Amino acid sequence: MDLNVKNKAKMHTKLESKRRKFLKDSILMASAFGFLSVNSLGASEAKENNFKGDNMKNLTPKAEQNLKNIFGKNQSLANSELWQTDGEFMSNYANFAFDEVFSQSSDLDLQERIMLILGSLISVGGEAEYKIMLEAALNNGISPIAIKEIVYQATPYIGIGKSMEFILATNEVFKAKNISLPLANQGKVKYENRQENGLETQRSIFGSAIDKGNASTPEELKHIRSFLSANCFGDYYTRGGLELKFRELLTFVFLISLGGVESQVKAHIQGNLNMGQSRKSLISVVTALIPYIGYPRSLNALSAIDELTFKN
Repeated sequence: MDLNVKNKAKMHTKLESKRRKFLKDSILMASAFGFLSVNSLGASEAKENNFKGDNMKNLTPKAEQNLKNIFGKNQSLANSELWQTDGEFMSNYANFAFDEVFSQSSDLDLQERIMLILGSLISVGGEAEYKIMLEAALNNGISPIAIKEIVYQATPYIGIGKSMEFILATNEVFKAKNISLPLANQGKVKYENRQENGLETQRSIFGSAIDKGNASTPEELKHIRSFLSANCFGDYYTRGGLELKFRELLTFVFLISLGGVESQVKAHIQGNLNMGQSRKSLISVVTALIPYIGYPRSLNALSAIDELTFKN
């Protein structure tokens, strides 16, 4: 065989191998909905992966539009395996999450909604969906610093065991997107004064209740109160990248997504009210998160909101 023919054959084999790997990686990186762009892959690739345009024919117009807004306005909503195996379930879910839920929480802008969903997914441990929503966040202009700060802010509430997984997942997506790491440092306080600054931050959110609580705490537990001031608030709340008001709203999201922490949820509902959130805005946040945290945790959060806002 002619040497040039052999070389061309080898090159064709390599290109075909790369093409198949690209298709495989694209499917793995698709969301729980499996969204991929038929336009970008080409008609033959779409056929190869059993993409069928009518898989999403049961989507409402609003659901389809919201999905395009989040995952890319120029993408055709062809999809992969889940729509092939569980199409009825997926269309019901998508219509609920991206039509009905959006309609009843319309006062949230898209960036705020995505960031709160990221926080919720971290708290519930939804790493696969987090990666997909993270790409949507970047595509919708949310800064890498803000995203990293969401993960960091979760740590004192969910623990390092869980947050480490999401730091690594975030780094993985950032590297795939050619986002240089490390990002600019956002720490604003020194180790020596973090407790003092953290306590001041607590006071700005909770008022005099913090000093009353510290004064009434038994001696054997005072170190925990010091930890809260220095570590939870000093190490995290004082950082740049996110506004303090939004950090407190994120904390509400972390807690209602965890479930089983009703007393802390109530404390941070009050903190959010003190920071200027309204009953309506908190209800909108819970509404937006129902698809991600389920009804029991959502209903518990709404009961806590009722208790605090009706009391006031």
